[in-house]
Amino acid sequence: MLKLYPCLLASVLLLLGCGEETAESSARNTADRTPTVAQSLAANRTTEQQTKRKPVVVAMGNSITAGYGLSPDQAFPALLQQKIDSLNWNFEVVNAGVSGETSAGGLSRIDWLLQRPLDVLIIELGGNDMLRGIPPEVTKQNLRGIITRTRDRYPDAQIILAGMEALPGHGEAYARAFRTIYQDLAREENVLLIPFILDGVAGVPEFNLDDGIHPTAQGHRIVARNVWEVLRPALESLQDAPA
Repeated sequence: MLKLYPCLLASVLLLLGCGEETAESSARNTADRTPTVAQSLAANRTTEQQTKRKPVVVAMGNSITAGYGLSPDQAFPALLQQKIDSLNWNFEVVNAGVSGETSAGGLSRIDWLLQRPLDVLIIELGGNDMLRGIPPEVTKQNLRGIITRTRDRYPDAQIILAGMEALPGHGEAYARAFRTIYQDLAREENVLLIPFILDGVAGVPEFNLDDGIHPTAQGHRIVARNVWEVLRPALESLQDAPA
């Protein structure tokens, strides 16, 4: 039995030696896998860049915003994106136009739209209300609801209201009441106003489709110009705002 002890001792020492070597090797491997301060900072910057949200402009409207009869890239929201890109500004324009949309329809879906953060909301609604003869005070109430819900969710968002004119067939009293919807709301709610989004387009045959209502591709370029006159200063103010 005594003769076995040297062998047993040698085996124990061998195992201990292997254990020490494994521990040293493990320590070296751990050190190799530990990022440096520079690597950690670089990783953090990459993560911040990946998670930083691009400012969003949502154009909410009816068939005019949707670009009825045209391809999406011909509608004025896409043209606004082109203007923004030409300046190398970091904004994304979302076309949230739905053909046939009324102010009531817009109010019913604004909460769904607000699930996605936005920085600017363009409201182009009311034209279909006018075509249906909906009382101007009802349209005004719906538009105010859209503004209120947007501000409740995103208090710092810029809101732009696109004005519309009534067709002559409804009479002068209706036309006057309809026009003042947008003027009054812009003043009462302190939102930006495009006086008449179809300025230079409405009533000009070459700028409208055969229905005489919806702008052609050329007409949308004029609409985009009308919107851009109000949108550009709003975007500039966001550019200058502290992060």
